[in-house]
Amino acid sequence: MSAGVSGGAGDPRAERTRAALRAALLAECERQPLDRVSVSALARRAGVGRATFYLHYEDLRALAVDACGEVVRDAVDALHAWRGLPDPAVPPPALVEFLTGAGERAALYRSLLTPGGGGPLGELMHQQLGERSRRERELRGAAHPDVVAAAVAATFTALLADWLHGRLPGSAADLAGHSWRLLIALHRAV
Repeated sequence: MSAGVSGGAGDPRAERTRAALRAALLAECERQPLDRVSVSALARRAGVGRATFYLHYEDLRALAVDACGEVVRDAVDALHAWRGLPDPAVPPPALVEFLTGAGERAALYRSLLTPGGGGPLGELMHQQLGERSRRERELRGAAHPDVVAAAVAATFTALLADWLHGRLPGSAADLAGHSWRLLIALHRAV
């Protein structure tokens, strides 16, 4: 069960309610920034009462973290979608695909991922990407797993955020190429 989320883990009614709240939040964030979304408007959109919202989530931030879970899993998987020795010149197609999708939903992600990589999406992405990178370095016996994992997580999260906020030019393919080369360099630097 996610932090800030309550309700029975196997209860299908609770999961349907949380799914409705996640969908409502994502729809609201496509229209306006997260800090302007109210629990009342969100509950109305989801077809539940305010009290029901608070049965499942501590606050809007807890719901936003839960709603970002799938996006973060997709990003982490895309960055690790390669086999053998990674070629710095060719990012994984899954990374280009992820970034293309993120670009298409830029308004939503900008609401959840602040410039520089903060916000609920940025914090969750940084945490999960760092954990996965550290774990993979440890399995390979690579040096300094914590340092490299932190650098990889911070770099990709910040690049994605700044690109979505228009601070970095280029297409999804451009960003995939640049970020891939940087991430490979970080892994090789230590």
